[in-house]
Amino acid sequence: MILTDLTIAEARNMLNAGDISSVELTEAHIRAMEATSSLNLFITETCEKALSKAKESDTQRLSGNQGKLEGIPIGVKDLFCTHGVMASAASKILTGFTPCYESTVTKNLWDAGAVMLGKTNMDEFAMGSSNETSYYGPVTNPWQRANEPKVKLVPGGSSGGSAAAVAARTVMGALGTDTGGSIRQPASFCGVVGMKPTYGRCSRWGMIAFASSLDQAGPLTRTVRDSAIMLEEMAGYDAKDSTCVDIGVPEYEASLEKDVKGVRVGVPKEYFLEGMPEEIRSIWDQGITWFKEAGAEVVDVSLPHTKYALPTYYIVAPAEASSNLARYDGVRYGIRIEGKDLQEMYENTRAEGFGREVRRRIMIGTYVLSAGYYDAYYLKAQKVRTKIAADFRNSWKTVDLLLTPTAPSAAFVQGEKMNDPIAMYLNDIFTVPASMAGLPAISVPAGLSSDGLPLGLQLIAKPFDEELLFRGAGILELAANFKEKPTLAA
Repeated sequence: MILTDLTIAEARNMLNAGDISSVELTEAHIRAMEATSSLNLFITETCEKALSKAKESDTQRLSGNQGKLEGIPIGVKDLFCTHGVMASAASKILTGFTPCYESTVTKNLWDAGAVMLGKTNMDEFAMGSSNETSYYGPVTNPWQRANEPKVKLVPGGSSGGSAAAVAARTVMGALGTDTGGSIRQPASFCGVVGMKPTYGRCSRWGMIAFASSLDQAGPLTRTVRDSAIMLEEMAGYDAKDSTCVDIGVPEYEASLEKDVKGVRVGVPKEYFLEGMPEEIRSIWDQGITWFKEAGAEVVDVSLPHTKYALPTYYIVAPAEASSNLARYDGVRYGIRIEGKDLQEMYENTRAEGFGREVRRRIMIGTYVLSAGYYDAYYLKAQKVRTKIAADFRNSWKTVDLLLTPTAPSAAFVQGEKMNDPIAMYLNDIFTVPASMAGLPAISVPAGLSSDGLPLGLQLIAKPFDEELLFRGAGILELAANFKEKPTLAA
């Protein structure tokens, strides 16, 4: 038995039965981290802390007072503040920043007994779709093209380190964040399950902000059941976050026992893009067939403002980033590059501390918020965003779920799109609309491309209807029966 191939649900059952210990499980994953070190999955490894926590978990289980994730080794995207462990957001400007507090979501996971193996690599400040903008270097996807095994592929972004770590079997699950698709798109590229909850379902307190009206924490796992298990422990009301909604957290895992007979699944015609690769269209058609065979009713729907979602996102998100990142000035924490006066110190620090993509988005955001352009760009974008959300609300009158592709392609080669921002931004074309509307969405691996790379299908649900989302995802997972393992997995 290979311990690193166990799912969270399987490991939980074996731990509770006494068949394995958390220490054994954690040691196996530490060895996997060492074996896959060339993939650059982690910024900070916390192996000693993990083993100490694993020992505590074994003791806790003997007392019969274990949490639902007791002894389960996971990774945490380096966008979350973790007490006593560096949180850098993969940026030079936060080098050495060690929080003296814990984010609410990670605290919830530790309270449930989870064991942190390390902080996963990511795009700097979550800005990117390929995990190539990190100050600590790019993450390599553990999957390889069947006919070009030596070519390094991107894992997607910005939660690429978390997605790749789950796919490579170095962690059983991982924490990510999704602003415009940063959980779902890398999940599709890495052949794992990536889930973005409804905006407000999980607390953002202690999560380093990119775009405050869009950012949301979510799990990356190898199965839908594991995703449900993790979200149930992550979610919950937090008075410290004014955007966190005071609503009960259902038993998500239990929802997987229900079928989807009679559920209306919408297929939005605007997602049928001109020039869409045939294999993306084919896997989407297959998903439609799977739902029909499961007893669901498939309905064609229209979301007329979908075509404006991506340009609207790249006005709203940079504007909020410009505001949020203004706090990084070299005065209180992170690096400081001295100058002849305070103004020059600010300029030197920010120029040296931020990478190219972050600087680009700050400049775009500052421009659209500036006098004379606020009404023309930012205000107009917010009005369009309202119309995008209204399209989804209208669709819920006739359907319960929406089915789309997750990404417009399989994983691409490192460096292929770095000099073409527009081509890079187009990777989020299927995921951004749900983010703009604050809706829950999930990506499930559904098959392989002609190159032998994973392709994902996305489901979108009504606000706070994660239960139905998991039910639908479970049907896709069962039908796809995706069992393939990446070449470079431990």
